Amino acid sequence: MDSRARSTNFAGLRVLSLESRRATEMAKLIETYGGIPIVAPSMREIPLETNTEAQAFTRKLLNNEFDAAIFLTGVGTRALTRVAETVCSREDFVNALKKIPVVARGPKPVAALKELGLAPLVTAPEPNTWRELLSALDQNRSTLPLQSKRVALQEYGAPNLELIGGLAERGAMVTQVPVYEWALPEDVQPLREAVSALATGKVDIALFTTSIQIIHLLKIAREMGKEKETVAAFSKILLGSIGPVTSEELRAFGIAVDLEPSHPKMGFLVNEVAQRSADLLAKKRTAADTSAAASN
Repeated sequence: MDSRARSTNFAGLRVLSLESRRATEMAKLIETYGGIPIVAPSMREIPLETNTEAQAFTRKLLNNEFDAAIFLTGVGTRALTRVAETVCSREDFVNALKKIPVVARGPKPVAALKELGLAPLVTAPEPNTWRELLSALDQNRSTLPLQSKRVALQEYGAPNLELIGGLAERGAMVTQVPVYEWALPEDVQPLREAVSALATGKVDIALFTTSIQIIHLLKIAREMGKEKETVAAFSKILLGSIGPVTSEELRAFGIAVDLEPSHPKMGFLVNEVAQRSADLLAKKRTAADTSAAASN
């Protein structure tokens, strides 16, 4: 294959995708651009009615059993609202939240709350981690004291144990409110095989189209005792992310994103990563090798 062709497609590189609903389409796209697809469906949608913790939160909120609510993610805030609507009207849910102080970790939950007509009393400054959130709460302790207060904590993905511990240290009685829209697929064997392929260096490129994919991949890796090796593998492979929300989740796990497409669509992602794959992958592997040599 000539150099021009190599610069505009995957040229036989092994490309991991965790796409589920559009797994077949993704595999065909990867093949069209000259890659070898490794497709491991990572999730399945579950009914809102199965979100029992979120439903229980809604009922307690309606009964005035919380003194404050903390929202960590925009996507989780919107998902929680949809779950709440299986218990009561959106209007009743919003009116119940208006009775208590609302806290947001960053701009994404702020935007989601604004859609509901709610403005947070406290918002964490950049980079919007749990540390900034706790600091912002400390700075606002006069208007929002936590001692002996019943605080609901909206979660989406893995629990933030540091934040939960920090709230408890400040005297808050924390109720975790996990929101689930997606579960692991019934057959997790392809995910297990993807973890093994990553850990043994048999993947060249990974493409992520939603933040839940990395959460589920690392959950399986953890169960296999290979989480450390899986995360480390991403330092030597090219990683493409569909957009900022997914990239944020990847970075939360210490995984650097190499490319986001010009438009947050699957076709653009595959096309643009394919075009730059040879150059970007070579540079990333050279940097990883240099770093490894320097540490020895």
